[in-house]
Amino acid sequence: MKKRLVIASALLVFLTTITTKQKIVFTKFNLSKINVENNYLLKEKDIKNLLAPIYNRNLIFIKNKNIEKLLMQNSLIESFNIKKKYPNTLKVQIYEKKPIAIIHNKNKKYYLSEKIELIDFQNFPNYENLPFVIGNKNEFNILYKNLVQINFPLNLIKKYILYESNRWDLETVDDNILKLPSKNYIKSLENYLKLKNENEFKKYKVFDYRIKDQLILK
Repeated sequence: MKKRLVIASALLVFLTTITTKQKIVFTKFNLSKINVENNYLLKEKDIKNLLAPIYNRNLIFIKNKNIEKLLMQNSLIESFNIKKKYPNTLKVQIYEKKPIAIIHNKNKKYYLSEKIELIDFQNFPNYENLPFVIGNKNEFNILYKNLVQINFPLNLIKKYILYESNRWDLETVDDNILKLPSKNYIKSLENYLKLKNENEFKKYKVFDYRIKDQLILK
């Protein structure tokens, strides 16, 4: 009986020692440091706040999909790369969306990305002079792709206005107004690019292309 008691006590001490060692080993891998790189618009502290739920969790068991779920809460993040640096560090490389315009959607202001995705609005100093879009983003997506296709200088535009007749006005930074037809407006845009720098057309501020095969100048 005494022999069994001694063996049981020894086994208990052995198992307790193993468990304690395991706890020490696993604790060494708890996430305690996050390095953020490649962020220009987003502040480092804001990215770290997004990742707060995984702080002090074991780095070995943190899954990429959990990190993705946390980071993609911010609409400015396009994608990211992560690298685990053991024992306790996570390296996060951020790729941000590029704002190209500002739009009001459901009475709220947003940036639009190059892929015409909505980005929550913040006051970024480098993007204070972006053009405004008055209209819906789906129709703007079509217009934007057409402008890019013909290499229209987007930096010339300060406002895009969509009307109920499903046609656009473009206001330029030098206060010209292009009144585009609802259909086949690419030729109108190309024509404007040819005329805008010619001396005889510089006195005009309105280029009205709404009537087919006509240009009305004012």
